Amino acid sequence: MAEKKVVLLLAGDVSLGNGGNALKKFTKKGVVATAYSGGDVAGEARRVPGAVMAGLADLAASLEAGAGLVLVDLGEPDAAGLETALGHVLEIADRRTLVVLAAANALVFYGLGINTKIGTMARPAQARDVTPTLAHIADLPLPDDATGAILYQALKETNLKLTELGKLREALSRMEAALQRDNREPWDKHDCA
Repeated sequence: MAEKKVVLLLAGDVSLGNGGNALKKFTKKGVVATAYSGGDVAGEARRVPGAVMAGLADLAASLEAGAGLVLVDLGEPDAAGLETALGHVLEIADRRTLVVLAAANALVFYGLGINTKIGTMARPAQARDVTPTLAHIADLPLPDDATGAILYQALKETNLKLTELGKLREALSRMEAALQRDNREPWDKHDCA
């Protein structure tokens, strides 16, 4: 089974209103936290075991090396810089990748496990809530002293783990049935009577 991956983009103040195709796709298929109060998201995320800091150029190599959480610091990007960065990240990301933009004034979730139909989330979100949400979706270990809450309003379904286990059980039973069917004797496979 493919591993879940998280890309956490860290930035200063950004404008989500004016941008190119990558930013429009990111905000249209993502969940924007409208009541977000920024904070030290990077400090919280660095405490996750296995978290790696990387530049945009090293992002693909970090993900291929097996990093579960990759932090990318964009600095203070202008509209063109943010568009370029998002285009690069969305090109690398697959369906098992969660991409989060945590800026000083904006928080956007995109990809794995995110409810793309709601568009915006009115629940107040803080910087300390980002890491538990990432850990919940991507099965990352969480530090014992993490105090944030999971942002369930942004998730596709609140019982994400139970649904995944159900799917795995169904796949296992289908595989077992196929193996039993293939291991029968030739005279048991066809009813010629």
